[in-house]
Amino acid sequence: MYGFTEVTPNELEQWQAEGRQFRLVDVRSPGETARGIIPGAELVPLHLLPLRKDEFADPETELVLYCQTGARSAQACAFLSQQGVDTANNLRGGIVGWAQAGKPIASPD
Repeated sequence: MYGFTEVTPNELEQWQAEGRQFRLVDVRSPGETARGIIPGAELVPLHLLPLRKDEFADPETELVLYCQTGARSAQACAFLSQQGVDTANNLRGGIVGWAQAGKPIASPD
């Protein structure tokens, strides 16, 4: 086991529809996020995650992390898990999987 779970694009959309409370975190680089993000995502580039790890330590707040294809966000989830954060979820397939499932993409602010 990785120490974290994965959610599919459909599961994430269901969480949104249910009004479930979670933080959606995009760990891609600014150059990548300029092409579009999942609506409501916070931008925290992967290289900054270790510096900001304490921001994600709230046991009451579920996290969903994603990147382009799910590989880097899986690394981010594993890192957070090693830091004692057990609320991290990886979006399976990343934003590519999200888009392939026909889900909306927004421009970053």
